[in-house]
Amino acid sequence: MKKATLKQIAKDLNVSISTVSKALNDSYEIGEKTKRKIKEYAELVNYKPNLLAKSLKSRVTKTLGVVVPNMMNPFFAKVFSGIEKEAKSQGYTVISYISNESFENEKHALELLSNGVVDGFIVSVAEETQRLNEISHFNKVMQNDLALVLFDRVLDQVNCNKVIVNDLESTFSATDYLIKTGLKNIALVSCINGLSVAKLRKEGYIKGLQNNSLPFDANYVIETNNEDEFNTLFEDFLNKDLPLDGIIGLDEHASSYAHKQMVKRNKLMPDEVSIIGFADGIWSRRLTPGMATISQHGPEIGAEAARLVIDQIKYVGDYYKPKTVSIKTELRKRETVRQ
Repeated sequence: MKKATLKQIAKDLNVSISTVSKALNDSYEIGEKTKRKIKEYAELVNYKPNLLAKSLKSRVTKTLGVVVPNMMNPFFAKVFSGIEKEAKSQGYTVISYISNESFENEKHALELLSNGVVDGFIVSVAEETQRLNEISHFNKVMQNDLALVLFDRVLDQVNCNKVIVNDLESTFSATDYLIKTGLKNIALVSCINGLSVAKLRKEGYIKGLQNNSLPFDANYVIETNNEDEFNTLFEDFLNKDLPLDGIIGLDEHASSYAHKQMVKRNKLMPDEVSIIGFADGIWSRRLTPGMATISQHGPEIGAEAARLVIDQIKYVGDYYKPKTVSIKTELRKRETVRQ
């Protein structure tokens, strides 16, 4: 069936295109009887407005672009749910794009959606973008008067809204907690080496050791950005048979693999080894014993990011002072830590 148009509706009803447009947009200039007649006919012929053309004309799309590194990560899925719920409550729709940790993919997404498709972006920076320290594509977005919020993985050089968690304080508190339960030989394991959040979390771990007069030992830090390589490095570390009574994981893979190896090697948790992981996905609750985690409150991060970007959209073209909002994490004490 041929797609109905304003021109065709106007011709069929013997009225002007302007009259049809105004009637469909509830203009006070058109009488109620004519409005009803045009709307009923438009519905009959299944007329659908060209939202993109309309948005290009008005420069308002009521749509947000969300770019995340990996939707398979439960944390990003939770953040997205928070974004979508808040956006919907304010009359916005959401378009999602997955960068797969690629700078080029991330850049392409911003360029593609900047052409009148969205009013603003919510982005968690790709690993490659952080490594290359690329910011030109973000600056271009802002130069085009599009609102921008970075969350979780952010770039300090980009002068925009940001939603972060207190990463340094989180691992400081986790390290401090383990030490206060009597532990002294605590390993730090990570599969996200090179990311800004990994650096802050490692600083928190070191600060926690220093605050309790314990030395930092690089032999107890296993960090990479490759999961397979991490598995090998971690098993090599365990095979050295160094004294070990605690593990802090900076990401889901490192945490869960450490837990798996403790079970495989018949290490009792928490009697022999305590583990605290980062993020709080379903896997942490389903593991046996249940893993203690640092919860990042993903839905709350998403909701705050949506509120910030929508608030900024209202000021496009005017002066707007960017904000950085820090969401507090929570240590959820399950069976892998001493209570």
